Amino acid sequence: MPTPGRADIELFVEPGKMEIPYRYHAGAVGSRFLIELRDRQKILGIRCPACNKVYVPPKSTCIHCFAKLDEWVELGNEGTLTSFAVVYQPEPPHPLKPPFTYGIVQLDGADTGLVHFIGEAEAEDLRSGMRVQAVFKEDRSGSILDIKYFKPA
Repeated sequence: MPTPGRADIELFVEPGKMEIPYRYHAGAVGSRFLIELRDRQKILGIRCPACNKVYVPPKSTCIHCFAKLDEWVELGNEGTLTSFAVVYQPEPPHPLKPPFTYGIVQLDGADTGLVHFIGEAEAEDLRSGMRVQAVFKEDRSGSILDIKYFKPA
């Protein structure tokens, strides 16, 4: 296929996949959140001093008013399932084998939702507005997956 503007050069494309190893740095805010999950099984949010919104997972800047966030709030392990989706198709990045359910959980005291797995429930028994609670792994490593899933409360 000729390159636009260069009729004398043929463009050759070879499809393929490339793995790129990387390390993720959670930063000071994300690190504190993950350490509390790992060490104390506590879910922390962070409150905006200007507009009073509580974010989970926490962030360093309010997305509404751009204020610096530094007021930590300990939240409970329960909340409301606001929406959910069942995954049937396997994909390489999925940490679970299908079928499994992702949900958005708004923890009590938070103004944002946390996307996580829903367990111990059949998809047909789930509904938006139902109460759920966090189930923690026994062996935790400092990952959002230290919360194994949320189950009906």
